[in-house]
Amino acid sequence: MARRPLPSILSTGSAHIARSRELARTAADSATDVLHPLITITRGLRRLASAGRRRWAETPRDRRGPLLFLAASSILVVVLVPYGPLLAVVTLMAAAAWQGRDRNPPAPEGPDESQIQRLQVLHEALVPHFSTADDPAPLYAHGGDWEDVFPTQEFDDSGRVARLVIRYPAYFPDGEPGPRARIEQLLAAKSGRGREYHFDWDEEGNELTLTVLTALPTDIAAQRFVTAPGETVLGFTDPAGVQRTLPLAHGEDRRDVPPVVWRTGIRSTEPHLLAVGRPGSGTSTLLRSVALQALEHGDVLVIEGGGTGEYACLAGRDGVLAVEIGFAGALAALEWAAGETERRLVAANQARQEGRPQPDDTKHPLWILLDRPTAFTHLADADGRKDPQSLLQVPLRHGRAAGVTVVVAEHFDALDSLSDAVLQHTRARVALGPASREQLATVLGAPPHTTPVDQMPSGRGYARLGSGPVHRLQVPATPDPYDDATSDAHRQAVLDLLPPRQESADTDHVPAAEDPRTPPMPTEQPAITDPAPAESASTASEPGEPVPVRTVLTKPVIVDPVPAKTVAAKADHEPADPAETADATTRNPETVGAEQAS
Repeated sequence: MARRPLPSILSTGSAHIARSRELARTAADSATDVLHPLITITRGLRRLASAGRRRWAETPRDRRGPLLFLAASSILVVVLVPYGPLLAVVTLMAAAAWQGRDRNPPAPEGPDESQIQRLQVLHEALVPHFSTADDPAPLYAHGGDWEDVFPTQEFDDSGRVARLVIRYPAYFPDGEPGPRARIEQLLAAKSGRGREYHFDWDEEGNELTLTVLTALPTDIAAQRFVTAPGETVLGFTDPAGVQRTLPLAHGEDRRDVPPVVWRTGIRSTEPHLLAVGRPGSGTSTLLRSVALQALEHGDVLVIEGGGTGEYACLAGRDGVLAVEIGFAGALAALEWAAGETERRLVAANQARQEGRPQPDDTKHPLWILLDRPTAFTHLADADGRKDPQSLLQVPLRHGRAAGVTVVVAEHFDALDSLSDAVLQHTRARVALGPASREQLATVLGAPPHTTPVDQMPSGRGYARLGSGPVHRLQVPATPDPYDDATSDAHRQAVLDLLPPRQESADTDHVPAAEDPRTPPMPTEQPAITDPAPAESASTASEPGEPVPVRTVLTKPVIVDPVPAKTVAAKADHEPADPAETADATTRNPETVGAEQAS
């Protein structure tokens, strides 16, 4: 069946509309050029009238009469003088034209001498990379014209390049990372060091756009972010990188900043995170920021291998299961985390098989934050013990289905010591601090589209979520509130976000009883269990090392109360009350038979 052609109004309508718009724009420009003198004179008359009204308003009332008489006399003289009205009109039009002129200085038509020299240097530096001996009409040649290859140029106040569009020949291998990196490094060096440049490669049009990026804000403190459950704000980036903004409080003002949001949960494609940086780059700050956000909807288990006490502010808080800094405690905590992950999987699977909803305790988020876990690896290798990283395989592999999220922070020089499970399952990556392009490509999986700088503030770096683009990142200021070097504003911001302290389970509440020796009634107490198996307990109980007893990794259970008088009598080695003994004997048939036989 032959297709019928579209009506002419549909096939050529867009062309007619575009032609009509072009004609209207041309007519408007022509009218503006023709009527420009009239527009200038009208603007000048308006300014003269405004100046006259202002002068009349500023004149005192007692002087307005003589001023009005002087103006009327001047008009009468002009009218009586031959050709006076004509000369008055010409003078008024000249004054109006002078007052209505465009007072803004005209923009320069092109770059000045210093800027032209910069562009010529860039052109000469790009010749060896964008030209070959076999090209009959090379676009780049020594001594050539830079105007043919730089169609758009913008400069900042200091005279350096702010934006530059570069044309390059079609045979340049712009799809390979190596040639791209060489061009970007060359342009960054010739355009001015100490700044971050963004490179946008248009492979279809054979154009490269260089743009100078503004510095990310470093004064954003930790605060409650407007996010949904399962969303964590890692930091903030450039407005062109994301399509979302968050309202933030900055003192008494509010502003919208584009964030880098990491989504976790059962539908997340990047359920675990790896943050890498140098000492002082801000990885601990990132983990504290993540912990404060995670405590809003879940529980947090913190394991610190550095032993510097960076997370002491979280100890004893509601929702914080434990803060471990020792090898034995870290090993026991990770064994418990692996067992908890398996328990959640079994409970959720059994509920699905029975057609029941998933239990709430299996959906409650559990966060495992590890700072420098390779420090425990070195201790395990030296003492011949189990590596705590081996216990992360279960939470990393099955954590998304069990509601368990693992966040690991490590230094660049210890990446080789991380286990394969950590490197394979942490698809959300963050690199903080100064680093080379090779290091960033190793951590993030792809090089950034900007040039790394040598000097970076704490918390500045790059982030990549899975196979997405690489974003610039600035972590919100979340310092240790117990550090003396922390400012008061940032310290108070972190303290306001910390949950309240946990109430002590063994607080004495003496009941109103006749016997003062009566002990307090037991209430809800945590079950005292050792999460480590027998093999680990025997290993940890070597001479000179106490066996840790974990009481914070299990949920509270209700312990059946024991009669107070019986406990007091046994404690003081006194005979119990006969009535109580008789009562107990009545409840035990075997005891009754034994007494009758005697």
